[in-house]
Amino acid sequence: MRGRAILTVTVATLGVLAALGLAMPASEAAPAAVLLDPGDAEAALARATRESRLAENRAARLTTEAEAAKEAAQRTASEAAALAARIQQAEADIEIARARLTIAKSRRAAVTARLAAKQEPTARLAAALQTAARRPLALSALQPGSLQDVVHLRAVLASTVPAIRARTAALRSELDRGRALEAEAARALGELRGGEASLRQRRGELAVLEQQQRLASRNARGAALREGERALALAEEARDLDGLVDKLGQVAALRRELAALPGPVLRPADLSAALPSQTAPAPLAASAPPPRDLQLPVQGRTLVGFGAKRDSGLASTGLTLAPVKAAQVVAPGRGRIAFAGAYRGFGRIVIIEHDGGWTSLVTGLERVDVTVGDSVIGGSPVGIASGGAQPVTIELRRGGTPVNPLQYLK
Repeated sequence: MRGRAILTVTVATLGVLAALGLAMPASEAAPAAVLLDPGDAEAALARATRESRLAENRAARLTTEAEAAKEAAQRTASEAAALAARIQQAEADIEIARARLTIAKSRRAAVTARLAAKQEPTARLAAALQTAARRPLALSALQPGSLQDVVHLRAVLASTVPAIRARTAALRSELDRGRALEAEAARALGELRGGEASLRQRRGELAVLEQQQRLASRNARGAALREGERALALAEEARDLDGLVDKLGQVAALRRELAALPGPVLRPADLSAALPSQTAPAPLAASAPPPRDLQLPVQGRTLVGFGAKRDSGLASTGLTLAPVKAAQVVAPGRGRIAFAGAYRGFGRIVIIEHDGGWTSLVTGLERVDVTVGDSVIGGSPVGIASGGAQPVTIELRRGGTPVNPLQYLK
């Protein structure tokens, strides 16, 4: 009789501890996902949120321009740029989800560590009571004491439970926080998978549109191939990347001069009065504005800013960014492709001539999707970033002089 009463008290006490909610929540195994460095997760979340918002706004603007375009070429260019912006938005959304997942798991690990220390006394008590509950009734009956001791034990437990409840309030709050973090991590993982699916869909749509563009421009490929061969020849002659940009700038200036020449006119009666002056064409205005649709070609963390010291000791003439592998790269602004291809030490590069004597240079591409002579608008897809150890660098030059692109971004 006395052993049964002790067992009843023990089981009742275990039930009280369970009711207090002091059990450690089990963490379910989730599919593997590449996480960020916990120390960089907060900054990555802020940067990716900003990039996603900007890409969404660009996509909406370009979609509106495509719908309002009257020419097929302009409409196709705007549609391709809008799809590229949607791809960059999906890339940013993936980075947001990955940052949130990293933050949730990091905080969950901290909660687990705190709980491990706080739950130790409760775990010892529960273990002792479970040992007592498993003790045979015969041994409980042979223990010294009387039924009055059991009554006293129950009275002590009845007065102790409220104290336990008060002292474990913070512990229960930590447990609730842990469960909320588990749910937050699950949501972030779901968003990550959804973003990856959206990215695959957008890339497929862009590939179809680019194939249509290539088929539509097949007849004009002869002139483009000749221009591309001339650009490659200049690349072989140039001693370095600066020399290549300068040579291409000279070619662009010559092209502008030829375009400014007057067309043929009828022979006038007075030849001496009709001879044109031999003055050189007016130089470009120093205040010519940059492309109005100027933007960064790729999303990612800034590794080297404009003017910062590089490993070589020289000041950087552009911005060096660290995109994810296979990130979408777009044209920084409206212009004409002057060079597109591999260049020693810089991966595949793209050089774009803009109006007003402006030039932009993008290096570090894994794949180039444009050819020399192509016309692009700000946001047109030009290729895919290598990512990883190969960063992407953007340079903006005015009349051959490097300038900080950040001061012209809107």
